[in-house]
Parts: sequence; C-alpha cells; structure tokens
Amino acid sequence: MRIRVYYEDTDVGGIVYHANYIKYCERARSEVFFAKGIKPLSDGGAGFVVRRLEAEFIGVAKLGDILEVKSRVLNIKRSIVLLKQSIYNESNCIFDAMITLVYIKNGKPFSIPNNIKDIIEGMDTF
Repeated sequence: MRIRVYYEDTDVGGIVYHANYIKYCERARSEVFFAKGIKPLSDGGAGFVVRRLEAEFIGVAKLGDILEVKSRVLNIKRSIVLLKQSIYNESNCIFDAMITLVYIKNGKPFSIPNNIKDIIEGMDTF
C-alpha cells in the first residue's frame, strides 16, 4: 500500500512522527479486508487486536515522501496471526515490525472464521 506523507504526519522538524509508522501498518492491514468488501469489526464486534508489536526504526520519512507498506504473513494459528510489516521510502527499508494479532469476539480470543482465514492465507505479500 502506498502512502503519501502529509504535514499532519510530521513533527516540527518535518520528519514523520514515530507513532505514524504503526498507523500506516494498520491502514495496510485494513485495506486488505476493505478490498474484499469486508469491514473490520463488522461481525458483531469481532476482529483483530494487536497483542504484541516489536518495531525497529531504521530510517526516516519526510513531508511529501511516498512510502510503501509491505506485509507478509509468517504464521496463522487458531486465533493468532504473526505478520512482518515493513515500510519503504523508495527502495530503502525505513521501518520493520513483527506484529502478533489476536482475533477476538466478546473480548476473548476466538477462532478466526474461515472466510477471514482464507483471505489471510491467500496473501503471500500484501
């Protein structure tokens, strides 16, 4: 997914504020489902939440840059998905994250529905 950096994304020095990299990764994950006509959390409040996030800030992005968010599914279990998400500025990786998502329903871990699992398993890199 491509994202342009706007003024609102930056700090006073014109560099992307660190929390926005995590937002960009979330947008990329959501877009996969939007593209399939599925709205996250539309199934009675069931959906994915972040359980763990390990991030490495490697480089910087600045106002006006076009970034590319790349995501790869590493593992899927009953209610857990492990992803690697990276953000590139041109061909340079500037952010890497390992993200563990848990599918919940009524506030508790729940088996990922087959239609959702099919979408996730059908993606090599998204």
